[in-house]
Amino acid sequence: MNAEQLPLRDIHLPDPVSWWPPAPGWWWLGGLTLLLLLAAWLTVMLRNRGRLRREALSALAEISQRHTGSGDGHELCQSLSTLLRRVSLSLYPRSQVASLTGQEWLEFLQGNLPDDPAQSFIRGPGRVLAEAPYNPGAEVDAHRLLEICRRWITANTQQRAAL
Repeated sequence: MNAEQLPLRDIHLPDPVSWWPPAPGWWWLGGLTLLLLLAAWLTVMLRNRGRLRREALSALAEISQRHTGSGDGHELCQSLSTLLRRVSLSLYPRSQVASLTGQEWLEFLQGNLPDDPAQSFIRGPGRVLAEAPYNPGAEVDAHRLLEICRRWITANTQQRAAL
């Protein structure tokens, strides 16, 4: 028999390798990438969780130091009112906070200060926040006012961070 007459077929190559399903190493790499992204996201979220509170308390400490140096109660009240307004605008809807002045502003602050039977903003030393802009000679109990503001910032930023 002749080699040309043999019933042999020509050499054929196997089918090309498919891209799906990927090899196990690619599955591991994809899973590891997802875990790293999740860990990065959680790290960022946990670092930012208390950022507003830290920055607000830092600003409060700076205001306290400035007041200790100057002793100006009028400037202290302006600074504290500005700080509380900035924190409020960060925590609550602008439509709820931005237009509040005078007694309404104090009622808002008091309403968001839990466990304060003395009503420090309405009847206590916090009342000066509404009076001082119009009365530069208003008597200010700086120590108690700073403490009330510290309690308000801490309580509201912790409440918001828990959400």
